[in-house]
Amino acid sequence: MRQFCLVFILFCGVTLGWAGDDRRQKIILDTDMVELFDDGIAMMMLAKAPDIELLGVTVVAGNTWVSEGTAYAIRQLEAIGVTNVPVLQGVRLPLAPNRKESIKEEIRLFGYGEGYLGSFAYEEPASWKDVYVSRYKQEPTIEPADMHAVNFMIEQVKRYPHEVTILAIGPCCNLSMAIRMAPEIIPLIKRVVYMGGAFTVPGNTTPAAEFNWWYDPEAAQIALRAPFKEQIVVGLDVCDRIELRKERYDRIIGLLKNDKLHSMSYDNFLQATFQERPDTVWHIWDIVAAALCMDSSILKREMICHVDINTQQGLSYGQSLAFPYNPPVGTQSVRIVMEVDEGRLWRLIEKYCRLF
Repeated sequence: MRQFCLVFILFCGVTLGWAGDDRRQKIILDTDMVELFDDGIAMMMLAKAPDIELLGVTVVAGNTWVSEGTAYAIRQLEAIGVTNVPVLQGVRLPLAPNRKESIKEEIRLFGYGEGYLGSFAYEEPASWKDVYVSRYKQEPTIEPADMHAVNFMIEQVKRYPHEVTILAIGPCCNLSMAIRMAPEIIPLIKRVVYMGGAFTVPGNTTPAAEFNWWYDPEAAQIALRAPFKEQIVVGLDVCDRIELRKERYDRIIGLLKNDKLHSMSYDNFLQATFQERPDTVWHIWDIVAAALCMDSSILKREMICHVDINTQQGLSYGQSLAFPYNPPVGTQSVRIVMEVDEGRLWRLIEKYCRLF
C-alpha cells in the first residue's frame, strides 16, 4: 500500500534559497538525452539562461543509450551555437547485474505487461559517432570530453564546493556511482534536483513505478539515501498535471526558427503521434525540473517527507515510497513538488524557444 505524506506547504524559493544567489547557479545536467521534448529543450534552456552556468552535460542510459544521448546532446548544442559546454559519456547499464538481458523474463514473471522500456527495448549502438553520422548525415563539429561523466561530476563538485546543483533528469546511475566513488562530495553538493518518482499517482512504466527510477531502482536508492543538504523531487505527481496537446506543441515548435532544430521536429516521435492522433494528451517532465531551477516562482505547492524506493524484485519494483512519520532508518527528508504555476512555466518555455 502506498504511503502518502500529508504535510503540504507553500514555498517561496528566494526565502529558502532555491535560486536567487548573487552569482550564476552552477548546474550539472545529468540526462538520458532525447531530441527536443523533453530533455533537449531542458538542456538548451539551461545553456541559454543568463543566470545559470551549465558546467556540463553528463549522459546516462535510460530513454536512450549513452551513445545516442551523447550524439543528441552534441547536435542540439551545435544547433544553438553553444560550444563551451562539455558533453560526457557516463554509466551504460543499471547497477543490477544483467538487467537488460533479463528484462523480458522480468516482465513475464511479474505480469505487469510491456510498458515503456526505453533503451531496454532495443540494442545498444556501437558508438556515439555512428549514431550522429547515421542520424544527421554529416560529421560532428563537437566531440564529447575525454573524461567519464562520473569523474567529471566528482571533479566539478570539488572545484566548486557548496555551489553545484546536480539536475538528475534521467536514471541515477551516474550520481550514485559518483557518491560511491567519492563519498566526500556528498556534503559539498549544493542540492540535487531529480526528475523521477511517483508518490500519489500510478507509475508510467508499471502501475507502481515511474520510468527513471524503475530503470535503476538500486541507483535511485543510493542517491536518495545520501545525506545531501537538499533534495528536490519533480515526479509524476506534478508532471501528470501538465498537459501537452497538439495546439501547444505546434505553437512551441513554430517558435523554433533554427533550421537544424526545426528539422528534428518533423522526424520525432511526438510529431508523428500528434499527426496520427491529434487528440493525444502528452505531458512534460524534464523541462519542469529545469524550469524550476531557472525560476523558483513557478513552484506553488510541495510536500516534505522522508522517501525511499522499493528495490525488491516483484510487482512493486522501483516504486517510490513517502513516509510522513516513522521513516525507515537511513532515509532522508526530501521536498516533493506537487504543483506548479503552469502559466509561468509555459511562458518561460516559449521565451527560450524564441532564442533557439
